[in-house]
Parts: sequence; C-alpha cells; structure tokens
Amino acid sequence: MIRRCVVVGGAGAVGRLFAERLLAGGARVAVADTVEPGAEPAGTHYVRGDVTSLGARLEADLGHADLVVLAVPDAVALAAVPGLAAVLRPDALLVDTLSVKQPVTAAVRAHAPDVQAVGLNPMFAPDLGFEGRPVAAVVVNDGPQVGGLLDLVASWGARVVPMDAAEHDRLAGVSQALTHAAVLGFGLALTRLGPDLARIREIAPPPHQALLALLARISSGAPAVYRDVQAANPEAAAVRKELAEGVRLLTDLVEHGSEAEFATVLGQLRDQLGEHAPHYRDLCARMFTSL
Repeated sequence: MIRRCVVVGGAGAVGRLFAERLLAGGARVAVADTVEPGAEPAGTHYVRGDVTSLGARLEADLGHADLVVLAVPDAVALAAVPGLAAVLRPDALLVDTLSVKQPVTAAVRAHAPDVQAVGLNPMFAPDLGFEGRPVAAVVVNDGPQVGGLLDLVASWGARVVPMDAAEHDRLAGVSQALTHAAVLGFGLALTRLGPDLARIREIAPPPHQALLALLARISSGAPAVYRDVQAANPEAAAVRKELAEGVRLLTDLVEHGSEAEFATVLGQLRDQLGEHAPHYRDLCARMFTSL
C-alpha cells in the first residue's frame, strides 16, 4: 500500500499532477524541489533539496517512502539514480515520468536492480488530467507494488498502455517528436513569411486555425519539456529527417508530377490510416465544427 510518497519535482506541472492525485487518495505526500516553497500543492510537505546531491532531510524522507516519483528532466533523473539506490527501502517503488525511457531503464537496472521500478509517461499536457487519456507504462523491475500503482493510475481514469522501453521511444518519436516538429516547423515558416496574423485570422480555414492553436499551446509551454522531446529521444533526429523528406517529396510531386500522381499519393496516405480513417475523419469534422 502507498502511504508515504515523495514526488521529486512536485512543484512542476507533471509532479503536481501526481502529487495531487496521491494526496487525494489519502497518502502523505512530500514534495522535493529546488525552487522556493509556495509552488507545491496544498496539503503536501515541502522539502527544498537537490535529488542529485542528497541532504539529510531529503534522504530521510526518501528512506521512509513507499513511493518515489521522479518528475524531473532526463539528465537530473539519470544523475539521481545511483544515490536513490542507496537510500530507498527494499520494498519501495521508484517511478519516473521521463519522455524517453531507454536510458533511465538501463540506469535503474544497472544501479538498482532490486528496486521495484516503472516508467510512466502521461501522453498529454498535465492540465488536461488523467481521465480518458493514455499513460504509457514501462515496467523496469517488476514486483507487487508495480501492479498496484498501475491499478491506481487506471482508477484515476487513465488508459494504461504497457510497452517496453524501446517501443516507447519509437512510438514517442512518431507521436510526439514528429508532431511537435511539424507544428514548430509550421511556426518557423510562418515567421519567415511574415503575414499579418490579424488579417489571416479573418479568413483562416479550420486547418490553419488548428495549427495556430497547436502552435500557441506549444510555444506557451515549458521550453525544457518541448526541447527534451526533440533532444533527448534517440529517435527524434531520424523523425525530423523524414519530416523534411516528406516536404521535399510533396514539393517534387507538385512541381513535376501530374494530377493523377497526386491523387495516387493521397490514396496511399488514406490507405495508411486503414480501418482508423473513418474515426479520424469524424474526429476532424467535430473539431472543425467547434472552430
């Protein structure tokens, strides 16, 4: 049972998401962070400290915890693993929320092979909440606490999707790095074109409005989070290369291909969606109705 928790990075958006749910479930929650107190969720116990250089107070809280959640940047989590391995209880559960899983999985298995551990990646912005949204789950070192936590996350309304670390990073490369790169590339092109956005807004069709909305959401978010998606994932460089190649192929098709060839490519893209095409077509129609 999870009674005592430490959420490292609990003053940040992802950390707060977990801290608030754990607290609501009746657990005693300590928030460990390097920022000034005041940003942590109400009702939590705040410990100002650096998880990569443990002080006595933070070490004591970690040593008593049933659950430790690492809601920190990738580099911080990787640096923290050896020290955590030395202070965690034998029956404690270590959770990371990193957007890239292979390095942290390898680090935990190397330094803390006997510590139960699971990697979770909420595939949504924290302000949206768990209800009805996917959480990727990578079991690092299995044990009874792992299954209990996954059941708990599911009870929050999330769809827990199990996978291994390599599959996680491949799928995150496509679903996150590719998507964000496309939106950011659109934004960079828009900046270079320099249109009057006030005038554009007067005539913008729904697809353009949707891209502007995505650009506004990403550009208003935490830069470190979106940079990690591009810089930390080993799949991201290849994904961006394929995105650039896709634009090049489109340019070649328009400038040198025929109308029939263009129709063939659209058919291939539609076929790639397969049985999911009607779902996404209807979803787009509902989105555009609201726009």
